[in-house]
Amino acid sequence: MLRIGYIEDLEKWAEEFTFSVPVSVRFSETDMYGHLNNTVTFTYFEYARIEFLKQVGHMADWLDPKGTTIPVVADLQCDYMKQVFFDEKLSIFVKAASVGNSSVDIHYMAKNAKEKIVFTGRGSIVQIDRTTGKSVPWSDEQKSAFSI
Repeated sequence: MLRIGYIEDLEKWAEEFTFSVPVSVRFSETDMYGHLNNTVTFTYFEYARIEFLKQVGHMADWLDPKGTTIPVVADLQCDYMKQVFFDEKLSIFVKAASVGNSSVDIHYMAKNAKEKIVFTGRGSIVQIDRTTGKSVPWSDEQKSAFSI
């Protein structure tokens, strides 16, 4: 079994996800053997993360031209478990694993149509001030919104 540092119990970890978005693997996202290019998973993470952040109500504030804060990705990783091919249908799951003072650790899981986990990931985003670039603490309301 693949050992992934941010997952203690894979089955329990996978059951905690409640939010997902569908993705179809496009031909342009594959190599000459029809495998999903390993960089594309990060694009899938971005798409799913943005949809998740919309769902929890954070994107409206961050996209407001008069807003004072924005999110930045501090780190991002992916662990590959199974091959993925052109035209596969995937579900990309997202959850906030832990919320810090101004950061949130986000976890990702991709499942294929057979409900098999094909890759997982995690990454931190930090809320920063648009002008100074310094971190800005979450409000209590923002923190609680992450637990959908």
